[in-house]
Order: sequence, then C-alpha cells, then structure tokens
Amino acid sequence: MLSIRDLSLSLGEFFLAGVDLTVADGEYFIVLGPTGAGKTILLETIAGIYAPDTGTITLDGRDITRTDPKDRGIGMVYQDYMLFPHLTVAANIGFGLLQRGVDPARIREAVREAADLLGIGHLLDRTPGTLSGGEQQRAAIARALVLRPRVLLLDEPLSALDAVTRDRLRKELRAVHRATNTTVVHITHHFEDIFALADRVAVMQDGKVVQTGTPDEVFRKPATEFVAAFTGMENVYCGVSRVKDGEAAIDLGGIVIRTVTDIEGEVCVGIRPEEVIVSREPFESSAVNAFSGTVTEVRQNGIFSRVVVDAGLPFVAVLTRQSIARLDLAEGGPASVTFKASAVHVFVR
Repeated sequence: MLSIRDLSLSLGEFFLAGVDLTVADGEYFIVLGPTGAGKTILLETIAGIYAPDTGTITLDGRDITRTDPKDRGIGMVYQDYMLFPHLTVAANIGFGLLQRGVDPARIREAVREAADLLGIGHLLDRTPGTLSGGEQQRAAIARALVLRPRVLLLDEPLSALDAVTRDRLRKELRAVHRATNTTVVHITHHFEDIFALADRVAVMQDGKVVQTGTPDEVFRKPATEFVAAFTGMENVYCGVSRVKDGEAAIDLGGIVIRTVTDIEGEVCVGIRPEEVIVSREPFESSAVNAFSGTVTEVRQNGIFSRVVVDAGLPFVAVLTRQSIARLDLAEGGPASVTFKASAVHVFVR
C-alpha cells in the first residue's frame, strides 16, 4: 500500500541512506530507533515536506515522490500538537476541511464524529491552552483523522505525556485504528508503544533501516549487534561458532555455550535477561547451558530487579524482589545461571 524504495536524503547531520520499506493497507507500522537515526526525516519525506535526493515513494500504486503534500492523502501529527491557540478545539479539528471548502454542516458533523472517536466531544468549545497534554494530542489526532487520510503519520505522539496519560492514549490509538482501519506509520523510542500497538516494526540506525519484522521477531531475533543492544537484549557476546550435525558450540572466550544454528565462524550471540534463570546452587534441568559464578550486582528497578552473575562472562537476569529474597542472592555470593539452547540467538558479526 505504501512502498518506499532506495530513499536517500542529506540534511547535514541528519540523513536517510537507501531506505526500503513496505507498509500494508491498514497496518499499524512503528519505526523505532535512537535520536538522530533519521526517523522524523523519514516521516517528513513521506509527507512531502522534503524531496528526496534519490528513491521513490508509492502510495496505492501511485508515485507520489514529487507530489504536493496536500495532494498525497497523508496526514501527520507531531508530538508538540501544533494546534492554533486562538481557535477552539472544534475549529482546530475542522480547519483542514474548511480549507478544502467543505460545507459547514458537513464540517460540524465530521468534527463531532472525530472528536467523539477520540473522547473529546465535550471539549469542542474550549481553546487548546485550557487542555491537558493528552487532550491536546487527541485534538491533533482528530484534526488529522477528520481528513480521512490514506496514511496517518505520527511523530512520537506520546513522548511529551506522563506515563498514565501515555498508557491511556495507547489504548485509544489502538481502538481508533481498529475502528477506522487507517494505515498508520508511528515513530517512537518507547518499547511499550511497540507491544501495545505495532503489527510490524522497523529499526533505524544512522539513516538506514537495519531490520523489519513483527515485534516478537525484532526483540527475540535481532539481526545485528546494534538491534540486540538497542532492544535491551543486554547479554550480547561475540566469539567463534563451530557446527556439527546442526548443533553449535560457541566459544566466547571465558565459556562455551551451545545452541542450534548452522552459522559458523565469527558470530555474536544474544540472550534476553528474562530467559536467564538464576539459582543459588546448580539444579537439574533440560537446559544445556548452565554455569556457576558469583553475583556482582543486584540493582532494584521497580517491581523487578537486575541481577548480574559473573560466570566467566557477566550474565544479566531479571528477577522479582521476592525471588531474590527467597534465593538469598547478594553481591559477592554464589549463584548459577541456566538458559536453554533455544534462548540463544546467533547472528553474524
């Protein structure tokens, strides 16, 4: 439905470098990456704010690479809302329709529908300065949706909100997406957005898309060392893989771990912290990777705690406070780490 091919653009320190993406009709697609990765430039180039140096953007089979922004059928919402402060919420939402010369009665009807969909129907006579951040963001989204865009672009729409409001608006965005089936491209650096909203995810690094897939694929099977580290895999080590009969022994220097892969030679491996089992003493298990060591760090982090065990390499695990107390884990004390072969993800360095 939305196809981006070999898209490149240089804006000084910000740039795109041969971006390829395909977004399906009705898909909620999230672009993830650190600050400076090129996420906002990508959205603004799709919207037509910038013209690419090379590449094409196709929407519904139509090349829109050089099409005027107002003729693309694309709506965009920024994280800072960009509402007109002197207009009411109703006038802000209906502004685009007014510019198109739509009949006033039809504008009022469309504004009411969009406002009710976002839960702000009771705020139509207010001005933006009297609204909370969440209410302003809902008004900005309603203003974009009322134009019935083929694609809705969201530039970190939840970043400026507090945690409670952010969680509430995530649920509302999911409900709006289901109700309208609008194709959405949403950029963020919040992992919670991905699991709450995304059908698929693209990870950007230095102006390039380095991996696409479902949230589970990207987080459990990162394609590169950068993706593994950025998505919080933490236990990322590099070494040499030797394969025999489909099973690999990977020498990481301090220890050798085992998994199932056909990748040989220099590799990196990743194990998510939640896949690492920590015990006070070694225990019987079907898991082929078990190592004894010493606890080097116990850090409280809300409900869960981060535990590091040096077992030839520093393994990071996530445990509840109750588990730490029950196991009597303490810095300097003994501990064992265990993880299954299936928990080890292997990728080429």
